[in-house]
Amino acid sequence: MWHPRSARIATWPRLTRRGATLVIVGVLLLAVSLWFDSRDVLVLAFVGIAMPAVAALFVALRKPSLAVTRRFAPPVVEAGGSTGVALVIKNRSRRTFDGAHWRDGVPTALTAAPEAILPAMGPYESMLPSGDDTVRVEYRLRMPRRGVYPIGPLRVGIADPFGLARVDRDVGTAHEVVVTPRVTPLDTALGSAASVDGVLNGLQLRTHPNSDELIAREYRYGDPLRRVNWAATARRGELMVREEEQRGDPEARIILDTTLAGRAKQAIHRRDGDDGPHFGFELGVEVAASIGMHLLEHGYRVRCDRLDDPERGLASGESGAGYRMPGGDRLLLEDLARLDGPSGSAGARTQPSAGAHAGGSRGRDARMPGFAVLVDPDEHDARSLVALRSSIEPAVVFATEGVSGGIVELLEKADWRVVRVRRAAEMASAWSGTTRQQPAAPRGTGARRTPAEPGAHDAP
Repeated sequence: MWHPRSARIATWPRLTRRGATLVIVGVLLLAVSLWFDSRDVLVLAFVGIAMPAVAALFVALRKPSLAVTRRFAPPVVEAGGSTGVALVIKNRSRRTFDGAHWRDGVPTALTAAPEAILPAMGPYESMLPSGDDTVRVEYRLRMPRRGVYPIGPLRVGIADPFGLARVDRDVGTAHEVVVTPRVTPLDTALGSAASVDGVLNGLQLRTHPNSDELIAREYRYGDPLRRVNWAATARRGELMVREEEQRGDPEARIILDTTLAGRAKQAIHRRDGDDGPHFGFELGVEVAASIGMHLLEHGYRVRCDRLDDPERGLASGESGAGYRMPGGDRLLLEDLARLDGPSGSAGARTQPSAGAHAGGSRGRDARMPGFAVLVDPDEHDARSLVALRSSIEPAVVFATEGVSGGIVELLEKADWRVVRVRRAAEMASAWSGTTRQQPAAPRGTGARRTPAEPGAHDAP
């Protein structure tokens, strides 16, 4: 689709180095002519001063009529990757347009392509879809960080034939390119997958206690041994497992800390400088993206809620709809990409009740898997998770290094499994360690895990 042809002025006409030099020479000649009373030199001085002024007026009145389309390949890119930007520029004027430079507008966080000469375009051809009046330019844009970036408008630099003055005009409008958080592949045979499978199996049996599990399939790597169908195995001569009939989407929940309310705003630790992104927050978003993609790929309907407002999901509206395949993976990553940075203030929050998030008609026994990603919560946030514990099983907290020891101890007393994640490279091992065998402890007694256990950390 063609964008509006208007070429809005971006900068006022300015003299080039050649034009400024000519003005200086003209002023010097003017002084010489007045000192020696030389009319011939006065004429040269007038020419030296007048030509740049006329050139500036010329470029100010020159209004190109251009139409621009912009395409990204791919339109959605993972953080750290790059996308190709293709610009199709069409001359909508009856006169040739040449002698211009172009540069695409990008945010300061990105590195723009260097300014280049715009190929000449002939007069507008209404009969041909693409002729001499159309040019195509391309460049690559590296996307180092998650977010949604406006690319454009196209900035066209127009100069006079003598190169004495120049004016920049913006053509077209900006387009958004979505940069999703990095996703770490998680082991399908390890981590919480086994315990989540057990919860799903129990949930279906409670919901349909008289259902027959007569559907059998071949054993796949990672299937729990408790689902082995020994009768079918004996008949077929190969290991078979029960394939329960799906009567509803299994649901899992991710709770993301988005406010960083644990410390004062001025004390928030930033690794990338005062103006850079919050390292812990970006790590938390990557952890949530990795878990969400893993669950969606295994058939779960995923709810991703904010810790400060559990009734509202990442996107505007009610969070109960969640994400599901097909298409849920793309929506989840785009919502995480559009997630604003940490506010540093929790704002007005209410204490959630455990029954409010128990899954509606499922009841207290049918608890969904829950994964909390904490960056820097305060005690109020921790007590919110404690209140949700009765509706979640298994309950795992992935805590970045900004989570204090007191918060960790409070969650462990409430029977949350706390796993430390200090960098994105540790995500796979942290996920694999969430179901390692741990000492049995009565709920609420505050028994500590042994330091040798993977994924368990004592409060500092």
